[in-house]
Amino acid sequence: MGEFELIQRYFVRKQPSSSSVLLGIGDDAALLQVPDGESLVVSVDTLVSGVHFLSDAPPERIAQRALGAAVSDLAAMGARPLWYTLALTLPDVNEAWLDAFASALAQRSAELGIVLIGGDTTRGPLSVSLTVQGSVNHSMALMRSGAKVSDMIAVTGTLGDSHAGLESLLHPQKAPLDSLQWLRERFYQPEPRLLLAQAMAPYLNSAIDISDGLLADLGHIMQASQCGAEVDVDKLPYSDALLHFSQDEQQRLDWALTGGEDFELCVTFSKENESVLHSLAKQQQVPFTVIGRVIAAPTLCLLNQGEPLQHRYTQQGYDHFQRA
Repeated sequence: MGEFELIQRYFVRKQPSSSSVLLGIGDDAALLQVPDGESLVVSVDTLVSGVHFLSDAPPERIAQRALGAAVSDLAAMGARPLWYTLALTLPDVNEAWLDAFASALAQRSAELGIVLIGGDTTRGPLSVSLTVQGSVNHSMALMRSGAKVSDMIAVTGTLGDSHAGLESLLHPQKAPLDSLQWLRERFYQPEPRLLLAQAMAPYLNSAIDISDGLLADLGHIMQASQCGAEVDVDKLPYSDALLHFSQDEQQRLDWALTGGEDFELCVTFSKENESVLHSLAKQQQVPFTVIGRVIAAPTLCLLNQGEPLQHRYTQQGYDHFQRA
C-alpha cells in the first residue's frame, strides 16, 4: 500500500467534517476559517513508542492517549478545539493496526469536537505527532503569566492516577480489578477539561495543564508570573482507585506531585471567585480542590498540616535531553 492510498483509506474516510474547514485533507495545505473575534491557539505534542507509551500498547489506546494529551493544551488556554494535523511514523504498513488506530482516532476526534485536516506519514520507529488548533475570545485566553500574590491555587480532578495506571501495567500487583481498570483508563485516555476551563476562564488569573507533574507545572506558573507558592500537601485530592491501589502514603504523594500526565488543570484565582468556581465544577461533576496560595517570595513551599514538609522535592519535570 502506498502513502496516499494509506491516507485515503484510513484517515480521509473516517473523519468528521466541519464548516470551518474550507479545504481539508488532500491538498498541499488546508484552508481554515477562524471564528470572528477569536484568536488562534496552536500546540504540538509528540508521542514516541517506549517513551510515552508502551511498545506493545494497543493502537486504539495510542490514538486515544495522543489526542487527549494534545487537546489538553487547548483546555489549559480556555480554548475550543477546532482542527489538528497528524504526523505518523510507522515501522511498516500493518493494515489491522492502522484500521484500529484510525477508527479510534476518528471516534475520539468526534468526542472532543476536533477535525483532522492533514498531516504526513513516513517510515521509521513508531511515533505520533499532533498539532492541535483551537480558538478563544481575544480577552479570555488563559496564560501562565497572570498569577497574583494572594491568589488561591487549585486543581481539577484527582492526582497521581495516570502514574498509578502506568505502574499497574509495568508492575502488576494485587488490587481490585475495577480500580486497576479505572487507573489504566486515566493513563490511556486523558480527559481534557475543555468545557470546565471555558466556563471558568472569566474567573481565573492563570492556568496550566498538569503534564510534567504538579510541582513542575506549578513551577512554570511561578516562573512566568514571577511569584512563589505554598502548597498544602495534606489537601491533595486522591481517587478511591488510587487509595485502593497503593497503601503507601509517601508513594501516593510522590505520584501526585511528580508523576505527571494526569492532564488535569492547575489554576490560580482571587479568593472572591472561589464560590463561583466551585459551583461551575460541581455543575460539570468535576472535583475542584484548593491546595495552596500564591506568595511573593520566588520559592515553592510544601506544607503538611501547616508545617514544612521534611521530604525534599525539586520542581524540575521530565526532560528528554537531561543527562543522567
